[in-house]
Amino acid sequence: MARPSCVNVVFISSLSLMILASEFAVRSEGGSDYGAALTKSLLYFEAQRSGKLPPNQRVQWRGDSGLKDGGDAGIDLTGGYYDAGDNVKFGFPMAFTISMLSWSVVEFGAKLQAKQELSNALGAIRWGTDYLIKAHPQPDLLYGEVGDGDSDHSCWQRPEDMTTPRTTYRIDDQHPGADLAGETAAAFAAASVAFARRDSRYAAELLTHAKQLFDFARNHPGQYQSSIPVAGKFYSSSGYQDELLWAAAWLHRATGDKAYLDYLGSSGDTGGGRTEFSWNDKYVGAQVLVAKLVLEGQVGNSGPWAQYKSQAEQFICNCLQKGSGNFHMTAGGLLWFQPWDNLQYTSTAAFVAAAYADYLAPKRASVQCPGGIASSSDLIALAQSQADYILGANPNKMSYMVGYGSRYPTQVHHRGASIISIKKDPAPVSCSQGFQLWFNENAPNPNVLDGALVGGPDGQDQYTDSRSNFQMAEPATVNTSPFVGVLARLA
Repeated sequence: MARPSCVNVVFISSLSLMILASEFAVRSEGGSDYGAALTKSLLYFEAQRSGKLPPNQRVQWRGDSGLKDGGDAGIDLTGGYYDAGDNVKFGFPMAFTISMLSWSVVEFGAKLQAKQELSNALGAIRWGTDYLIKAHPQPDLLYGEVGDGDSDHSCWQRPEDMTTPRTTYRIDDQHPGADLAGETAAAFAAASVAFARRDSRYAAELLTHAKQLFDFARNHPGQYQSSIPVAGKFYSSSGYQDELLWAAAWLHRATGDKAYLDYLGSSGDTGGGRTEFSWNDKYVGAQVLVAKLVLEGQVGNSGPWAQYKSQAEQFICNCLQKGSGNFHMTAGGLLWFQPWDNLQYTSTAAFVAAAYADYLAPKRASVQCPGGIASSSDLIALAQSQADYILGANPNKMSYMVGYGSRYPTQVHHRGASIISIKKDPAPVSCSQGFQLWFNENAPNPNVLDGALVGGPDGQDQYTDSRSNFQMAEPATVNTSPFVGVLARLA
């Protein structure tokens, strides 16, 4: 389960830049099968499903779960996704997951279609947005969590066996949460763009929810953990202005409405230089979306618009090791941000590079970094180097995507994957039995969690394949969702 981060920053010499550039060139011929990895990445979301599974469910070791969710509030809150290796539905990272899956379709839909994965990507988005629609029954009311992290973490049970409380938690006009409302607005707006050409009626419904939640967030400021304290222990938000900008950027893309552009231009906060793009910090996402408008001439390249673009490119330069505050890169070539679940930050950085490359290319534009000019192809090479590292071109010669390649993590920190499928043994597994019989067993998981990105190696490229090492071995939906777009672009 993710935690807020602080980032190690290193400065790299011009000699190191030359070495890294040659490494990027070598790794870009790494031979990864991006198409196969893309297919697995979308399978992963089926393994994370809560609720009544559909007839076309491909991940057969999973069963129905959470079928009474929302019952304590007299509302149907079945569906949606478990966030990571546990059985809680946290609305904040779930919404970011949907935002990134949607952005993947918006930018790389044609490439997903070419690989026959577009319908699976849209299905993954819709599984989330159908749930979020249920969770937003009134304009100023949003259910932000089902289940409780503390009680859930004291148990090791399959989702199909859950005996822990399925309490619902909400924000409303008396208990605000502008970050949660803003992120969910962004998810709805991005999804509406993804569905616009394929299901205009559904896209319009999503857009209605997006507009209502953006207004709710603007009119009721505050951080959501003040209203849902149990969420703050696991996904504590550091602020809400980034979510409002992120939502406004997506609402402008979905509607073309100048009011959202005016909000972006007059907020007085473009984010500054950022050290991550994640479920907790959306500034880079907003900066990149606005930079696209600058490149296309929809807004000028001065004032706040120039700041957004400059700050987006500062992040990219630091990823490329051509900035003034470069992010740490391991000896093996991995962008490494922090010890806890690092690959979520690597995958968002790779996504930004891939998307921005395609914004630059039609304009024959480049990024002017302190360490030299970066072209569109340089950005693609960076995204490819990170994808290749994740898929096995690393010192351990190990794929950090479960189920991909000949060697990958087998003791993934994930309740459902680590306990025998209910289809094979329907006998219920109690809280303590799960720990005794499965968690503490030094053996591979009985179910392969295809497509899951684990937290990944440490800053020295070392990885421990152990279920108890949740910092490295726990996958999360926020890890894989941006990687879907990266793989689609490379495939």
